[in-house]
Amino acid sequence: MAYVGQVIDDKYEILKLVGRGGMSKVYLAMDKRLNKQWAVKEIEKRAKDGNNEVVIQSAIAEANLIKQLDHPAIVRIVDIIDNGNVIYIIEDYIEGETLSTILEENGPQPQEAVIDWARQICEALEYLHTRKPPIIYRDMKPGNVMLKPDGNIKVIDFGIAREYKDKSLADTVSLGTKGYAAPEQFGGQGQTDARTDIYCLGVTLYHLLTGQNPCEPPYEIYPIRHWNPQLSAGLEAIIQKCTQLNPDDRYQSCTELLYALNHYEEYGAAYRAMQKRKLRTFIITVSAMVAFLCIGVVGLIMRTATNNADYNQNILQAEKASTSEEKVDYYDKAIDIKPLSIEAYEGMVEAFKDDASFTVDEEEILKKKLNANLAQLREQDNYSDLAFEVGKLYWYYYDYGKSEGSDNQITRMKSSIQWFEDAVNYGSKDSPNYLMSSIYKEIGKFNRDINLQIEEADDKGKYTPYWENLEKLTQQISNADNESEIIELEVYKLAMYSMENYARKFKADDISQARMESLFSTVKQAVSQVSTSTDKTTELKEEVISRFDSTSQAIENAYRE
Repeated sequence: MAYVGQVIDDKYEILKLVGRGGMSKVYLAMDKRLNKQWAVKEIEKRAKDGNNEVVIQSAIAEANLIKQLDHPAIVRIVDIIDNGNVIYIIEDYIEGETLSTILEENGPQPQEAVIDWARQICEALEYLHTRKPPIIYRDMKPGNVMLKPDGNIKVIDFGIAREYKDKSLADTVSLGTKGYAAPEQFGGQGQTDARTDIYCLGVTLYHLLTGQNPCEPPYEIYPIRHWNPQLSAGLEAIIQKCTQLNPDDRYQSCTELLYALNHYEEYGAAYRAMQKRKLRTFIITVSAMVAFLCIGVVGLIMRTATNNADYNQNILQAEKASTSEEKVDYYDKAIDIKPLSIEAYEGMVEAFKDDASFTVDEEEILKKKLNANLAQLREQDNYSDLAFEVGKLYWYYYDYGKSEGSDNQITRMKSSIQWFEDAVNYGSKDSPNYLMSSIYKEIGKFNRDINLQIEEADDKGKYTPYWENLEKLTQQISNADNESEIIELEVYKLAMYSMENYARKFKADDISQARMESLFSTVKQAVSQVSTSTDKTTELKEEVISRFDSTSQAIENAYRE
């Protein structure tokens, strides 16, 4: 057992015990080198509990899953230390309280707060479900969600999460928290999938809204208005659908659920009753309606014209706005009027680029609009162009994880992959962006996966396709007319970084010295021709130039007999 003052791995000093459960303990620790606080999860390998082996395997699986993930609502793992009898997992220290603690202290939570948390959890689960392969969380409950002081949430404890296996008929182990777990988690009913997490989330929302613990009597999910008639009928309908015993009767994806949450008032019994009353009224008065048909048509035309005018006015105001904040606000209003108009989303994306920094707050604005309409947007002819531009926004401008003295290029690439995948999946091969989307996607996936593949000695043959994509990207950017200076320099920086770090790997995969020197020469010449206009791009250019000598030396060393 760790103790206060102990230094783990000559780096992490234990400050205090902050939690315990089962065979693990969690400590607050200080990184002596970085002067940063982390949470240290301690798992003893030897224990009397017969399930210890499962716990150890679960902890290692959790660590290996999380270290591949990068999402603002999901806890990060930065280190795994095996000290013989004990495993230490170093992860984000999150200030705040679990939703279960908030429930215990304050009882049922306000409806609007729960809906906001549900939306954030939905986005985190959708991120997991769209990984390749998908990751199924399987243990959503109030105790596994932290509420931070800023109102945002973090999903923690991936101990029983698993990768979805395409050809598997059932899970090998039945795990989950009874009361919250879906029926299929207890064996004999097929493999858990995204709909399993939707069930667990539905039960979690039920508990948060009603204060009724599903692990205690009456052990049944009643309609939420049985406990509180003031709650929304629409929200009640959504939770009822989430918690259906048959997975086919639930929402089939978190995208669907998120859309429902954004329109929850439309899902209630009151809304359906109102629609029925309208239908009856229509049938009774159908004869009279014929007489007013022309008036209705005229009114519809006028309303459409008004909407179009309001939409166009917001687009025009956005184009005239002097600050990026004003532009974003006008585009936001335009999207509310026409949520399936690609033009407004593309304008918002361009506005986020104005200061060459795409912040987490700006990401929240964009994702709120995109996710609410994503299923329908994907049906639009030019959606692939929008996905391509969103991918580039993340690739070149996203500032999550960036700090002074360190670059977040890998984080930016990983965050962009899903959008370039959409650009490929929903675009035509004849599209001008199709080739570039494919290149970005493959380069991003390589940088996301390569460190793990190196650790597992499974990287042989991975460098040739990466090199070919790197050549194509560099060529496309250097030949492009009027490309922005930050995009040019970021690509040249990536090329230099790759040659400097993987020169020997490229050689082992039969990339010739002549090809490497040719790309090096191309980048060197292209960088010298980039004219910078801001301090940021000037620093970036100087950074690339500063790597010339070390990159040249790395190439020479790799091919030296």
